[in-house]
Amino acid sequence: MLELKNVSKTFNPGTVNEKKALSDINLRVNDGEFITIIGSNGAGKSTLFNAISGAFLPDTGSITLDNEDITLMPDFKRARFIGRLFQDPKTGTAPSMTVEENLLLAAGGGNWLSISRRAERHALKERVASLGLGLEDRMKTPVGLLSGGQRQAVSLLMATINPPKLLLLDEHTAALDPAAAEKILDVTEKTVSENKLTCLMITHNMSSALQLGTRTVMMMDGQIIFDTSGEERASLTVDDLLQRFKDAAGRILDNDRMLLS
Repeated sequence: MLELKNVSKTFNPGTVNEKKALSDINLRVNDGEFITIIGSNGAGKSTLFNAISGAFLPDTGSITLDNEDITLMPDFKRARFIGRLFQDPKTGTAPSMTVEENLLLAAGGGNWLSISRRAERHALKERVASLGLGLEDRMKTPVGLLSGGQRQAVSLLMATINPPKLLLLDEHTAALDPAAAEKILDVTEKTVSENKLTCLMITHNMSSALQLGTRTVMMMDGQIIFDTSGEERASLTVDDLLQRFKDAAGRILDNDRMLLS
């Protein structure tokens, strides 16, 4: 279980560039929950992920994971049990290494030679085949030669090959074309379900925010303004989300990226 209590963060305090990025965030994520997070640019979504992953220390509040206080834990230690995918497909892989080498590196916890036996490589190839992208026939191909969608699929498998306690997906399909994005979302849903992962996914696509996962959270100006799950969420439409934003913000949503997704 992940729990954030009264987490706040202000960048450049006391200057003309002061920005309150998170304001008294309280969020409880139960084991196995798959939460989609939506909000316009500057809402605090990625900043929330940075706080959870340890990119910075919050000004106030605490972060616990499985009853362990990780508020002051360095990001490299959190990376052992928190997986994260970014918007840029190039971020999560080593381009000069092959698909197989990238995956063996992730599976071996940094020592790919430790699992280089033939049987283990065959098992790894079967996992790649389960993605349904044909990458099992390109295991010896440098990752830098793959398409964006294929690279993101490899990144997803690397992040979950040793199932993490928490998976953070930071708009991991935003840089892909619609067909590739849809395929990666299908792979994502399958991977999260099969591994029973606890997952938070940022998206600008309001339809995806309602269709995927078990719960939807909306953010604005560094705050959570809407949190829904269960039967209430199942009955919501995109128009309902727009109305909820208007009710909370006192204005209509005018973010083109979200409206056109």
